[in-house]
Amino acid sequence: MIILLADWLAQFIPSFRVFEYLTFRAVCALLTALTISLWLGPKTIERLQILHFGQVVRKDGPESHLKKQGTPTMGGLLINFTIVLTMLLWCRLDNIYVWYTLVTVVGYGLIGFADDYLKIVRKNPQGLRAKYKYFWQSALALGLGCCIYGFAQSPAETTLVVPFFKEFMPDIGFLIIPLTYFVLTGSSNAVNLTDGLDGLAILITITVASGLGIIAWATSNYNFASYLYIPHVPLASELVIACVAIIGAGLGFLWFNTYPAEIFMGDVGSLALGATLGIIAVLIREELLLFIMGGIFVLETVSVILQVGSYRLRGVRIFRMAPIHHHFEKSGWPEPRVIARFWIISIVLVLLGLVTLKLR
Repeated sequence: MIILLADWLAQFIPSFRVFEYLTFRAVCALLTALTISLWLGPKTIERLQILHFGQVVRKDGPESHLKKQGTPTMGGLLINFTIVLTMLLWCRLDNIYVWYTLVTVVGYGLIGFADDYLKIVRKNPQGLRAKYKYFWQSALALGLGCCIYGFAQSPAETTLVVPFFKEFMPDIGFLIIPLTYFVLTGSSNAVNLTDGLDGLAILITITVASGLGIIAWATSNYNFASYLYIPHVPLASELVIACVAIIGAGLGFLWFNTYPAEIFMGDVGSLALGATLGIIAVLIREELLLFIMGGIFVLETVSVILQVGSYRLRGVRIFRMAPIHHHFEKSGWPEPRVIARFWIISIVLVLLGLVTLKLR
């Protein structure tokens, strides 16, 4: 919205043309998201306490987590609101990629909200039943995939980029629909599984969003896209704003979510953030790179799959507890140590992902 006002004012005051620069708007978006998140954070915590929206802690989990019982949750409402508002303020709203991202944030946020509401308000330990949750996640992902395929303006928007290979970039055409489905449902549930320790999921989300933002900028720039042998997608430029909105909102939330946490994001935040990272990766044609940069999310998900599969098939648990961050806690690692080491690994993986753009 601000860019529209600035374009009109530029007719009379030329200095307003500075708002046309992507880097300027990205910095403004970052500061806007961070300010909103820090300003509304205490108010959100207070409101959630009044409503008694407190965290429910698993009785079979690490004993150190029992003290977290009742900590305000559903803080993802703050994150989602901040991202949406920041994007509406600083993005060019005639860019369809902006609307794909906004629909993802709101849609998956609503699914997470329903799950949290049933757990906390209706006192239903299961929350939203798995089949219903998966149905709505799938329906939304397939809908977005169909839109991306249907409104694609060039083959570059349906090209599959394979890390380490610069010549092998096939146009997958309609297969982008099932690919979008797997990326969005997988990434949303992966972040949800990772969100088990104070500040763990949100900072990893911030690091991955940072990497995706850099790639989105390069993808939207013809010279850099040609130099790096990646598809040139001009519409991806506004996804830089989406990424910095996630970073700003995430940093503001981390201020209150860092150990010991004053607030948790809940499913309303984790499902939305995971799916948003997924849709951005799809739109900039870097789904496989998301697999590398989000390696911690992948590790957490695989640990759960292995644990459940092993127990059902052999009656044996591979880990002391899944997801794997709880395994390390059960092994005697203090929670801050697990968090810090996972953060370090995540930063290294994002850097590795960025390096693959050149190693082709």
